[in-house]
Amino acid sequence: MATAPRILLYRSDGRTAEWGAAFANAYPQAQCVTWTGGAADCDYAVIWAPPAALVTALQDVKAIFLMGAGVDAILQFGAALPPAPIIRLGDAGMGLQMAEYVLHAVLRYFRRFDEYDRQLRLGVWKPLAPHAREDFTVGVLGLGQLGTRVIDALRPFGFPLRGWSRSSKTIEGVDCFGGIAQLDDFLRGTRILICLLPLTPDTDHLLGRARLSLLAQGGFVVNVARGAHLDDNALLALIREGHLAGATLDVFRAEPLPLDHAFWGEPRVTITPHISALTIVDEAVRQIAGKMHALARGETVADVVDRTRGY
Repeated sequence: MATAPRILLYRSDGRTAEWGAAFANAYPQAQCVTWTGGAADCDYAVIWAPPAALVTALQDVKAIFLMGAGVDAILQFGAALPPAPIIRLGDAGMGLQMAEYVLHAVLRYFRRFDEYDRQLRLGVWKPLAPHAREDFTVGVLGLGQLGTRVIDALRPFGFPLRGWSRSSKTIEGVDCFGGIAQLDDFLRGTRILICLLPLTPDTDHLLGRARLSLLAQGGFVVNVARGAHLDDNALLALIREGHLAGATLDVFRAEPLPLDHAFWGEPRVTITPHISALTIVDEAVRQIAGKMHALARGETVADVVDRTRGY
């Protein structure tokens, strides 16, 4: 291939300037270009949430790199996708952020800081009995790179840990479950559920009322994956009925979350604006540039999306 590849940058929000500046530092030989409609004259595309017209324009590209770890926004185009490999972003600093976010949520519920915050707003001074650590089982739904990073962060705190993945895995010190046949067993007894699944047709609406009801009495949900995994109405109903004690949600079916959504009015639901693991642009570009060099040498690279699995 040419020694000076052309890299097309596209984000649905138009924020490509910092990506271009990062490529100028990490891969100064490359030429970054933007798409203005029509044919895409480039060797590689580095994109996020592209429109259908751009996907069609990329039929001759050598590889498509995503600006994040999620792949549902690109795989929705199915057979219209070009044959080139689609390569998602690896960790690039997101694993540590995700571990921080989840650990904060778990400890907040375990130490009952959510309840103290509500007492504070009512002017109530009342110490609460601590939760029993051995009864505070944390279940991680999804054991990919981010899921295993979260489990590693939780280990030092002594919570009983369990994990579920599409195929069976073995992780030391973790009670592992695999396959849809074992999902209900995973959920039963889980006190705080952490959702880190990729969004695929099989996981869309996975957590409806029946499955959420299997969580332990007084349980919690932390969703940092995709809003479409979760039945919003079922979650709210179970909280208001007293089966679940609360939820921390970073992702939603519609983003930004509409102001008339019932989550805003439920004090036991904590909302954050999809910030659990933000892309660190310089780290991401260094990773992508390294993979571009590897492909140019004819080498294989990590994080190639398996289209049949959906991640």
